[in-house]
Amino acid sequence: MAFATDNQTKQCIEALRQFDVDTQLGLLWFGYKDIKHQLTPTNAASSQAIAEAVFHQIEPLSKEEQLQAQRDIASCADTPISRAYGALDPSAKLDVWLRLAQAMDRGTVIQVPENYKLPDNTKGFVEMMRKLTFEQRLEFFRTGVFGMGAQPKPGAPM
Repeated sequence: MAFATDNQTKQCIEALRQFDVDTQLGLLWFGYKDIKHQLTPTNAASSQAIAEAVFHQIEPLSKEEQLQAQRDIASCADTPISRAYGALDPSAKLDVWLRLAQAMDRGTVIQVPENYKLPDNTKGFVEMMRKLTFEQRLEFFRTGVFGMGAQPKPGAPM
C-alpha cells in the first residue's frame, strides 16, 4: 500500500529505497530534524498505545541492539520487533519513528553520531526533499515507514 499520491513524493520514496539501510536511517533522522518543530501527532489513542508498546521493546535495549532493531525494521528482517512493527497500522508506524527520534533527542536511544555525514550519493535526494512542502514531507515519511517491518506470520508471537 502506498500513500504518496504526487509524483515528487513518489520519486523521493523510490530514491530512499535505493539506499542501504543505514543511509535510509540517516536520511530519516535528518528529515525528522528538519520538521520536528512542526509536528503535532494526532493519531488515535489506540494507535499511540500500540506504538508505545513497540517503542518500549526497543528503548531498554543496549545502544547496539537499538540500532539493530531499527535496521531490522527498515530492512523488513524477520525478527520479533520487526514483526510487531509490521503488524501496526500506518499511524502507529509513524508514531514509533517519532518516538524513536524524540528518544534520540533525549539520548535514551542511540543517536546518529554528531560527525556523521550523509554519503555523497544522497545529495540529489536531499535536494528533492527540500523541494517538498511540509505536507508532502509528512506524506513521504508516512509512506516510507509504512513499507518497513516484517509481515507477521499467522500464529507467530509478536
